[in-house]
Amino acid sequence: MKNCLVYITTRDRDEAKKIGFELVSNRLAAGVNIIDKIESIYWWEGKVQNGSETLLIAKTKESAVPALIEKVKSLHSYKTPCIVSLPINEGNPDFLRWIEAETA
Repeated sequence: MKNCLVYITTRDRDEAKKIGFELVSNRLAAGVNIIDKIESIYWWEGKVQNGSETLLIAKTKESAVPALIEKVKSLHSYKTPCIVSLPINEGNPDFLRWIEAETA
């Protein structure tokens, strides 16, 4: 079984917490980390935008990613939220087993 980290940007800490609790409660992620007050610079609607966001990193297994993406999209305030899955190639075997055990 492959594990991954899912990188998600959110409007603010409250939105990240709401999404994070839903992901863990529904066993779509074994756990999440919230990193508040990141600064983002990006193209949107034809011009460069700059703003503060909160980063949510979910630890999950690859097979749960499609359902996790749908859950995040249903809760997210953005029209096109950033939700990307990054594979975990190596890591602490005990931690990786924990991810597998705690996700549906």
